[in-house]
Amino acid sequence: MMKILVNIKKRLVSRHRLFCLDVSFVADQDFIVLFGPSGSGKSLTLQAVAGLVRPDAGRIAVGTRVLFDSDSRTDIPPRRRDIGYVPQDYALFPHLTVAGNVGFGLTPGWPWPWTRAQKQRLEEILEIFELRPLRDSLPREISGGQRQRVALARALLRHPRLLLLDEPFAALDTPLRARLRQELLKVQAHFQIPVIVITHDPEDVAALSQTLVCYDAGRVSRIMPADRPGGLGLDFAAAPLAPGVSH
Repeated sequence: MMKILVNIKKRLVSRHRLFCLDVSFVADQDFIVLFGPSGSGKSLTLQAVAGLVRPDAGRIAVGTRVLFDSDSRTDIPPRRRDIGYVPQDYALFPHLTVAGNVGFGLTPGWPWPWTRAQKQRLEEILEIFELRPLRDSLPREISGGQRQRVALARALLRHPRLLLLDEPFAALDTPLRARLRQELLKVQAHFQIPVIVITHDPEDVAALSQTLVCYDAGRVSRIMPADRPGGLGLDFAAAPLAPGVSH
């Protein structure tokens, strides 16, 4: 298993608000769930890991590879971090087909051409996510669950070392959420990469968590390990506190 280390600080100032992110956790499980209320810093943490936000200080490492370190002035650009990132709204291009959206990251320029090997990789990922029948459809023509699969396929197309998911089930109804949680478990098992998932839904926690990182007002309040997805309850009172946090 690959160790994920996140130890960062970030200060954000707007006209009406000051927000300070100061979080630290280490995990080596397949699923790491960031859990807590909206506005507690979960998405900001994910963006920092992806390289979309630069922390003021700290360190981020995936396995033996350091992605950010303020002391050594290391800051790997997002395109070189080997990370798949799926934001809350999936960020699909409305004018591109399913195949176009999935294959968008294959070449640095636009439009194509793709090489034969790239076309083969695209066909393989469409098959894995059961998207071949939808390859010529536009995002507005497919369901919410299908759009999620398109976003996941695009994120995993280039064999990333880490997958980041920002509330992947938030816009879906309850029955579909339950089914897609199981699909996500299958996706992780197939690609064998660690996943960091943001949620504020206890059902997601129960289904996915191996390491649960609880957020509160920009800080990690508790870290709760488990041996397998579904192995956590939500008995926060009995869970260990994060270092430096008091009852």
